[in-house]
Amino acid sequence: MELRDLQIFKSVAHHGSVSNAAKELNYVQSNVTARIKQLEKELKTPLFYRHKKGMTLNPEGRKMVEYVNKILQDVEELRQVFLDSDTPTGAIKIGTVETVRTLPTIVASYYNRYPNVDLSLQAGLTEELIKEVADHKLDGAFITGPIKHPLLEQYDVCTEKLVLVTQNETFHIDEFIATPLLVSNQGCGYRSKLERWLKDEGIPPKRIMEFNILETILNSVALGLGITLVPESTVENLSNSGRVHCHPIPEKYSSISTVFIRRKDVYMTNSMQCFLTTIKEHRHIKMFS
Repeated sequence: MELRDLQIFKSVAHHGSVSNAAKELNYVQSNVTARIKQLEKELKTPLFYRHKKGMTLNPEGRKMVEYVNKILQDVEELRQVFLDSDTPTGAIKIGTVETVRTLPTIVASYYNRYPNVDLSLQAGLTEELIKEVADHKLDGAFITGPIKHPLLEQYDVCTEKLVLVTQNETFHIDEFIATPLLVSNQGCGYRSKLERWLKDEGIPPKRIMEFNILETILNSVALGLGITLVPESTVENLSNSGRVHCHPIPEKYSSISTVFIRRKDVYMTNSMQCFLTTIKEHRHIKMFS
């Protein structure tokens, strides 16, 4: 069993297709098919269900993919250990929720110091970002916290105040019964806070409308479509222009924290260590400015 066999297996399992795996790995399809068959012969068991639309992992294949992911991750960590240098290089893939207002400052500071690091960002919701970090698909992520997860460690980034945002200058809690809630998809920390508040008050919302982009939510509030709950900093411009109005909410629900997460058991590269240092420095400056 060779390392490339495991890489081929992982790609076929991910794509559910020999042809797509071949394109990703730049192999001919016949070679991918032959290596999968050889792997199954060596393990003395089929790993896939074959059908007209492609290939799907069978129970043995699902068991196999867990081991393969761990082996390939260990190999990558081994490579990082020996290639890591005092000067940060390589690639870091970071996830982030949409409303981390300190993110541009952190990223700009890091990039100016370490231009040889290929830092990429991927937007998402808290729940999905947690899963992607746990599954080794992201090196780390800025999420709504704090969290409790056996595989992850977290670092404080900032704490912000949540406000209710409406088109009208005044607001009464009874308006929840008649006014649509404009929120992000399930897994958003601000939505969770709002739903928890309403549940504790025993108020069933009239209607929930989901949007993928915060700007769309805020502009919809400005047009009178509904109300939302977001960090105060994200709505400052609209509020100052008078297009929307912010209202305080009970203290129990008004504070929300952003944390940076990464897997505990993953080798800490110099690039990641410097990124964490940048986060901590920015937090220190913010606290004492």
